[in-house]
Amino acid sequence: MQDKVVVQTDKAPAAVGPYSQAIRVGSLIFTAGQIGIDPRTGQLVSGLEAQVHQVMQNLQAILQAAGSDLQHLVKTTIYLTDLSAFQTVNAIYAEYVGTTPPARSTVQVAALPLAADVEIEAVAVVPE
Repeated sequence: MQDKVVVQTDKAPAAVGPYSQAIRVGSLIFTAGQIGIDPRTGQLVSGLEAQVHQVMQNLQAILQAAGSDLQHLVKTTIYLTDLSAFQTVNAIYAEYVGTTPPARSTVQVAALPLAADVEIEAVAVVPE
């Protein structure tokens, strides 16, 4: 089995519990769920659209720290507190994932940390 490597960057929110921003095993990267926390302020940004943009920027920063990027996503899971926001989230998400989007699941949840509207976790590959 290949070693697991902790991925850490100050360009995304620091982990606030016993978890890592991401783990890399071989050419696979598994991110922790990201909410719309601005890593410069440590505060959740206001509004659904701003949160989605911040989440995607956080994921990009983490993936870059691991040697990858959003274009190499293979699977994401989106958690929404209100599924009626699906189309809004889709439109913003599409701006970031390009013409070959990853496989994805989207689910509604009762609540997210800090009363966030959206959380996204991802699996990506490191390009060869």
